Amino acid sequence: MSFPVLSVSRRTRRTPFTNLVEAAGVKGYTVYNHMLLPTFFDSVEADYRHLKSNVQVWDVACERQVEIQGPDAAKLVQMLTPRALSRIKIGQCLYTPMVDEEGGMLNDPLTIKLADDRYWVSIADSDLLLWVKGLALGFGLAVQITEPDVSPLAVQGPKADDLAARVFGDAVRNIRFFRSAWLPFQGQDFLVARSGYSKQGGFEIYVEGAEWGEPIWDALFAAGGDLDVRAGCPNLIERTEAALLSYGNDMTREHTPDECGLEKFCDAASACVGHAALQARRADGLGRQIRSLAIDGDPVPTVTQPWPIFGAGKPAGQVTSAAWSPDFQTNVGIGMIDRAHWHAGAAVEIETPAGMRTATIKAGPFI
Repeated sequence: MSFPVLSVSRRTRRTPFTNLVEAAGVKGYTVYNHMLLPTFFDSVEADYRHLKSNVQVWDVACERQVEIQGPDAAKLVQMLTPRALSRIKIGQCLYTPMVDEEGGMLNDPLTIKLADDRYWVSIADSDLLLWVKGLALGFGLAVQITEPDVSPLAVQGPKADDLAARVFGDAVRNIRFFRSAWLPFQGQDFLVARSGYSKQGGFEIYVEGAEWGEPIWDALFAAGGDLDVRAGCPNLIERTEAALLSYGNDMTREHTPDECGLEKFCDAASACVGHAALQARRADGLGRQIRSLAIDGDPVPTVTQPWPIFGAGKPAGQVTSAAWSPDFQTNVGIGMIDRAHWHAGAAVEIETPAGMRTATIKAGPFI
C-alpha cells in the first residue's frame, strides 16, 4: 500500500540538524510540533536492530521547550500537572502528565528544573505553549513564557555512554537516570540529561543555539566510527515493545492519566487546575486503561486509524499502535482496553486492515 507524499512548506519547520539528517539518508518523515521528525533511515526493522545493539544519534528538535521563568514559575508549573513537584531538585527531570480543567491529557512532557524560578517543559506533540500562556494570563502570574532556541539531540543505544563520554567527558557517565548536568563542548556548556524515548539507554543533549547543531552532530559522528554510530530516530517497534506511549496516538485529551496507566504520577495533594475533575472521574471508577497485547498472525500494517477490539463479540476497546517484533516473533501492540477484558491472558479479536486477528492481553510491556 502506497501513501500520499507529504508536501513540506515553510509552515513545517526544519531543524538545526535537518541538512545532516538528509545527508544521512533519511527515508521518511512525520510532522511533530510543526517540525520534521525522521521516522526511518534504512528500514524500521533494520533501524530497530541497530538501535538495540549499537548507538544512534536522533534529531528530536521537535521536542520543543516551553520555558517558564519568573517569581511564579514553580506555581504555574504545578498548575499544569497532577504530579507533585514540591521536591523536584535543580537539574532533575520529571515525567509530568499535563491535563486540562476536565482532567484530560494535554501532553506528557519532561519537566526540567533549571533554577528555583526557571523551568523547561520538553513537550510531546501538542501546542502546550498556548495553554501555558493562557493560564499565566488568566491567573495574573508573574512569569515570562517563551519557546527558547533549544533543540534536543538524542544519543540512544547500549553504546550511548561510550559515545557521549568521548564528546562530553567521563562526567557524563555519572549522570543518574532522569537527572541532568551542564557539560562543556568547545568552550560552551550544554545541558545533558540521561533520558530519551527508548528503553536502550542514552542521553538527550539540549542544544541551545541553532548554530551549535552541526558541530555537536559532527563531533558525535567523528568520535563514534568504531561504535558503528548511525543516524536514527524513535523506533515504532522498540517503543511499542516497551509500551512507550505516543501522545496523539495512544492517548489524547479524551483520556485521563489513570486511563493511560499513569496513575502513579498523580498525587492526591497536587494543585493542578484539573485536580478536582481528576478526583471526580477517579471516584466514578476506571472503565478502560492502556494495555500491551500480542497480536497473532503475519506482520500487521501500520496503525493509521485505531483498530476496533472485540471481546466475546462485543466492542472492547481499540488498538492504537502495533508492529511486528523480530525479537518476540509476534505483532506487539498498545491499546485502550475495557475493564472486562483488560486482565492478563484475556483473549480478544482485533479488526485490522489485514482482516480479523486474535490477540492476547499482556500483564505489562514486552520489555
